Amino acid sequence: MQVFYLISLPLTLGMVVLTLRYFAGPEVPRYVLFTVGYTWFCSLSIIILVPADIWTTIIHHGSGGISFMWIWSYWSTFLLTWAVAPLIQGFEDAGDFTFKERLKTSIHVNLVFYLIVGSIGLFGLILLIMMHKNWGGSVLGFAMACSNTFGLVTGAFLLGFGLSEIPKSIWRNSDWTTRQKVLSHKIAKMAVKLDDAHQELSNAIVVAQATSNQMSKRDPLRPYMDVIDNMLSQMFRDDPSFKPQGGRLGENDMDYDTDEKSMATLRRHLREAREEYYRYKR
Repeated sequence: MQVFYLISLPLTLGMVVLTLRYFAGPEVPRYVLFTVGYTWFCSLSIIILVPADIWTTIIHHGSGGISFMWIWSYWSTFLLTWAVAPLIQGFEDAGDFTFKERLKTSIHVNLVFYLIVGSIGLFGLILLIMMHKNWGGSVLGFAMACSNTFGLVTGAFLLGFGLSEIPKSIWRNSDWTTRQKVLSHKIAKMAVKLDDAHQELSNAIVVAQATSNQMSKRDPLRPYMDVIDNMLSQMFRDDPSFKPQGGRLGENDMDYDTDEKSMATLRRHLREAREEYYRYKR
């Protein structure tokens, strides 16, 4: 069993590191990389824990270490899924200018989501109790049943998708004529999306520049505008070939200079438009 650990642990860590290096962009913060890597490792730890658990069961050797590792994997995945990862995602998506405000925005967005989901779940629980007058089960048992059902249905769906789509795609790709038509269609669709993303980024840049031009140097919001101006300058330095084309001002595009939140919205919109454009360009 020691040999299995010596092989599986480095292999799993290597898979996580290589996947991170392949997908992560150069501007991704280190704490995001660490969180994503830890999340993936917790998910992939099942390929270590399941064989180890089966082996200890076969040899009738109770191992407290395996139990601890299952608990660690489960609760780490639970906290990362429902608390840590959504909080970091909301923090990174926020366009606010300070750490405190970005954290508050992330907490607010996640609380709204969980309130909606919790309300739906509570309504379903009340409806279930009303439909079964002689309710003898516990709420914890019901929650565990829902969790297991969700996992089984999701696993069956993903497994069924893989079993059908992968052979079907291999079969279709074997015909070069069909493959060429499919790729031509995908390229045309991607070109349209790239053009739309270029237009959206051009509009966002024009709005940001117009907002900066109309804002005086003594405006209380000028420090926030300077952050956005520096962001624009960095964008043009990173990609000198990009030229905004056809940027247009909408009816409400000059309403960003009203307060700090509106400036944060402008910054977030500009960043999202930039990420969308370079996602399609690459």
